[in-house]
Amino acid sequence: MFALLETAMELGLIYGLTVLALFLSYSMLGVCDLSTDGCFTLGAAVGSVTLLAGHPLLSLPAAMAVGALSGFMTAALQTRLGVDPLLSGIIVNTGLYSVNIAVMGGSAQLNLNRSNTLFTLTRELLAYFLPAGLARTVLLLLLIVLTAVLLSLFLRTRLGLAIRATGNNPDMVRSSSINPAFTITVGLCLAGALTGLSGCLLAQYQRSAEINMGSGILTVALASLLIGRALVPRGNIPLRAAGAVAGAFLFRLVYALALQLRMPAYMLKLTSAVIVALTIALPYLKNRFPCLSSAKRPKEGKNYAESLSYLQNL
Repeated sequence: MFALLETAMELGLIYGLTVLALFLSYSMLGVCDLSTDGCFTLGAAVGSVTLLAGHPLLSLPAAMAVGALSGFMTAALQTRLGVDPLLSGIIVNTGLYSVNIAVMGGSAQLNLNRSNTLFTLTRELLAYFLPAGLARTVLLLLLIVLTAVLLSLFLRTRLGLAIRATGNNPDMVRSSSINPAFTITVGLCLAGALTGLSGCLLAQYQRSAEINMGSGILTVALASLLIGRALVPRGNIPLRAAGAVAGAFLFRLVYALALQLRMPAYMLKLTSAVIVALTIALPYLKNRFPCLSSAKRPKEGKNYAESLSYLQNL
């Protein structure tokens, strides 16, 4: 049972980075980036190639850089070429399949068993202080906490407030002499960087990178984000970010329990879809059937006056 919880926590922390990326792009910016699956695999591919070249520490910034580039391409299609946001994500995601194959040298899979990963380096560094499995968990916990703190601090800056205001009321932002194209680009680049980092860590965690490893990641991240929103419906940015990461852990725990119950592997994606559907439908069901909730929960998001307060701080 302890091993089950440990695995769920570690995978939840890794996927938590993608959930934080979706928290930034979807919850804050109001853009559903459908290129997440391809961006996740791109980070894993570039990180693995960098690792195989003998640079495990450089694999993380390399994965973040290409993830940011993926986000930039998605944003450019939206803001410069007038492509619909959903369609731009689909276009980039489709193109990234070929790019990922090319990055991996024409192969569909890369084996990292004979290479030193970030986790093996951490295990050797902390061998005298922590067990091997615990050292891995501590490393992931430090990474996710650092990322959540930096993201929360960024969203309180002038640029971060502008991004939040853009997701809330783009017309008002435009009338306030703020360029929405710039804020959308910055937001999607940061989200892409976090997604690429998550893919890189997963490849090193499982010691392999595979062309379809990002398939369904958007659904997983969205389900985790919605679970986190149910856990923390209101609150400040750090609290909501913590709720998103907790949602990722709970989602992976459900996955792990499903495997323990010997559910066929091909049923896991259906499980993800059901969790997403139920979580999205929960507010509607509470309104339709008041007996499910003693009080009506306020709607997510900011109103016009709160948006104005964002812009007044710029």
